[in-house]
Amino acid sequence: MFEKLRIVFSIPELRTKIMLTIGLLAIYRIGFHIPLPMIATNLADTGGTANEFFEKMTVFAASDLRQATIFGLGIMPYISASIIFQLLGSVYAPLEELKKEGEAGRKKLNEYTRYLTVLICVVQSYMYLKFMLMSGGPSGGGNINPNFTTADGSLFWGWQIVAVLVMTCGTVFLMWLGEQIDEHGIGNGISLLIMAGILAQMPQAFYELIRNMKTELTGLSRGQIGIETLVLLLVLFVGVVFGVVFITLGQRKIPTQSAKFTRGRRVYGGTRQHLPLRINQAGVMPIIFASSLLIIPGLLFGALAGMFESGGPLFRAFNYAGMTLNDQGSFVFNLLYVVLIFFFCYFWTAITFNPKEMSDNLRDSGTFIPGYRPGKRTTDYLEKVMVRITYVGAAFLSIVAIVPTIVYGSLGVPYSIAGFYGGTGLLIAVSVAFDLVQKIDSHLVMRNYRGLLEGAGGGVSPVV
Repeated sequence: MFEKLRIVFSIPELRTKIMLTIGLLAIYRIGFHIPLPMIATNLADTGGTANEFFEKMTVFAASDLRQATIFGLGIMPYISASIIFQLLGSVYAPLEELKKEGEAGRKKLNEYTRYLTVLICVVQSYMYLKFMLMSGGPSGGGNINPNFTTADGSLFWGWQIVAVLVMTCGTVFLMWLGEQIDEHGIGNGISLLIMAGILAQMPQAFYELIRNMKTELTGLSRGQIGIETLVLLLVLFVGVVFGVVFITLGQRKIPTQSAKFTRGRRVYGGTRQHLPLRINQAGVMPIIFASSLLIIPGLLFGALAGMFESGGPLFRAFNYAGMTLNDQGSFVFNLLYVVLIFFFCYFWTAITFNPKEMSDNLRDSGTFIPGYRPGKRTTDYLEKVMVRITYVGAAFLSIVAIVPTIVYGSLGVPYSIAGFYGGTGLLIAVSVAFDLVQKIDSHLVMRNYRGLLEGAGGGVSPVV
C-alpha cells in the first residue's frame, strides 16, 4: 500500500490535483471556525431540543449548524436546491426536456440551481438569525451580542442584512469551492466537503470516548464504557463498515446480448454482457429524508404541549408524543424510522430509475435480455427486478440506520460517538471514499499502473 501511495504522488498531474484538493478543503475548515461578529453564544453551549435538532442536521450540511460562522449554513441549501430540481425534473415537462438536451441542458439546470440556492440561503439565514435572537443562552437571554442590538433587544436591521449576506456568500463560496474541486482537483467537490465535515467530528468523538472510558471490566453496564464496551464497539464498527461497503458496491447483474449483424463477409455483434443494477439505488437519500421528517413531529408536539396548561390531558398527550418521537432509543421511533426508510427507498428509486427509458435504450442499441422481447416485457422485467432488490437494499439500509440508536440506547454511549456506527455519516463517508479511489484508479490505469484496490498483497508494477 505504501508503494502504491508513493506511485500516486510520483505522478505530477495527480499529485497537483490531490494537493489542490487538500488545500481547498483546508480553506473550508478555516472558514468553519470564523464566527459572525454579532453572535455571542452558540447553540452548542445552550443545550435543549434545538441543539439536538441542529446536531442531527450537521451530518449532511457540511457544517455545524449549532455554531453561527461564515459557513454556518454549510452546503445544505445547494443540496436542497439540487434535490428540488431533481424531483421537478421527473414531473415538470420543461425541466424533463431540458435534462435530455445533454451538456447545454445540464449547464442551464446548474444555473437555475445556483439561483435557487441563493434564494434558499437568504431565507434560511434570516430565519436562523431570528431563531438565535429568540433562543435563550446560559443567562436566559438571547444569543446575539448586546453591542449589536437595540434597546428592546432586537438586532439592528443593518446588521441583519450584513449577517444574511455573509452567510449567503459563505454558502455560495462553498458551492464555488466544490466546483473548483470538480474541475481542477480530484473527486466530487460537494461530496468531499460533506465528508470533510463528518470526519472533522471524529477527533472530538474519540476524545469523548477516551475521557469517559474506564480501564476496568464493567460488564457492559449502560452508561459506563469499560474494556468490554470498547472491544464490542470496535467489532461492531468493523462489521457495520463491512455492511456499508457491501451495500455500496452490491449489484444485480442482468445478462444482456447484442444482436448479430453482417457487413460484407464478417459477422459483428452477438456478444454477451451484463446490465448492472445497484442494490442501494437510492443511496443515502432515504436516511436523510426519514431522519429529517422524524425531527419535525417531535418539535411540533413539544410546541403544542407548551400551548396548554401543564398537567392537563392535552398537555400530557402532546408531551408524551413529543418525548416518544424525540427518544431515539424508543421502539416507536425506530419503527417509524424503518418504515420511512422503506418508503423513501421506493420513492427515490421510482424517481431516479426509469425502466421504460432503459428498455428503449437497450432496444435502440440492438441489445436485448435473453428470454424477454424488447419493449413492454423488458420494461416489466426490469421493474420487477428493481422492486425486489430495492426491498433488500432498504432492509440493509434500515439495519445500518438504526445501529447508532441501538448503541446509544442500549450501551448509553454518547450520540456523538454512536453516530459513527451507521446512519448518514458512515454511508456518505464510505461512498465518497470509494468514488475518490475510483478517480485515482482511473489516473493510475491510464498510465499502465494497477489501481489502489488491485493486486492486494503484491507489488505495484506496470500492467504489461
